Amino acid sequence: MNVTIEIHYISNETKVMQGGTFPLRRRNQQQVAWEFWQQIKQKMPFGAELEKVIIDGEDKTVLVKQQEAPLE
Repeated sequence: MNVTIEIHYISNETKVMQGGTFPLRRRNQQQVAWEFWQQIKQKMPFGAELEKVIIDGEDKTVLVKQQEAPLE
């Protein structure tokens, strides 16, 4: 099963959106979105601030941010 994810974020004072379709592979949707967000952050030399996460057309920002909270 696949999930469609859009990540909206700000990097270097510029609003950016990246998205794609990803296989779940025994993970929940929030885990897949969080992993995608981690990949994006690694590529940003000036850092990035998460604004919004859309999973299959639904806003799941709060759930994805909760995945990140224990690491901060």
